[in-house]
Amino acid sequence: MMELWEDNVLERYPENPTKSKEEFRNYDDPARDTVREFYKMNHTYQTYDFVMEKEKEFLTLNRREMSLWDAVEYLNTLVDDSDPDIDLDQTQHLLQTSEAIRADGHPDWFVLTGFLHDLGKVLCLFGEPQWAVVGDTFPVGCKFSDKIVYPEFFKANPDNTDERFNTKLGVYQENCGLKNVHMSWGHDEYLYHIMKDYLPEEGLYMIRYHSFYAQHREHAYDHLLDDHDRAMFKWVDKFNPYDLYSKAPVKPNVKELRPYYEDLASKYLPDTIRF
Repeated sequence: MMELWEDNVLERYPENPTKSKEEFRNYDDPARDTVREFYKMNHTYQTYDFVMEKEKEFLTLNRREMSLWDAVEYLNTLVDDSDPDIDLDQTQHLLQTSEAIRADGHPDWFVLTGFLHDLGKVLCLFGEPQWAVVGDTFPVGCKFSDKIVYPEFFKANPDNTDERFNTKLGVYQENCGLKNVHMSWGHDEYLYHIMKDYLPEEGLYMIRYHSFYAQHREHAYDHLLDDHDRAMFKWVDKFNPYDLYSKAPVKPNVKELRPYYEDLASKYLPDTIRF
């Protein structure tokens, strides 16, 4: 399911929009039904109250303490065989992203952010269903935008008919800033809280909002952003192509690259990280 969702993102937001439809996987593929079912669950159950409960449950960061590499290897126990196009474990995806960033000469914190960005998917290994871990993210507590993928599935969400939450601003104020907005629960928000004391703010924005496609592409929530968010989102926009388009069939050499990333992590992160 996780890889199917990521493939779906790539099809919706191709690197080269001039490619013909035939060059991308066909939406009539039965696998598309699995993606639709994923979003049906996600859009039905990601309510304001659900998010508040998950923040209370997980943001105490008391599930487990691990070194970075132990966490990466733990994440590798989450292997999804549903992606027919590429055979990569989670470490290899993280390395492909970060190595593409490093090859372009970006700062080392940017490289580390690329390596870390999906680490919050350990939520699946703590028993969370994938619809509460991956997928496009969006604000809760206000009207769901029709720019979110599969918006029709929000009809079953209780917040859709709750007058507290179904207006343009909902519980928020105009241009209140994303720091005051609750996002749908998933690996982005979780990892942001794990890393918020360690990385530069630009990297934290990349982590927290890298799945917020309704804003990346459609600017559907400009009314909630403040000027600081707009400045920081330039970094999110820089990051996303590395996440989406760094997949390649050549696997990174994990053994050779590990010492570099261990040294890099030691510059920014503590020896053990609380999850």
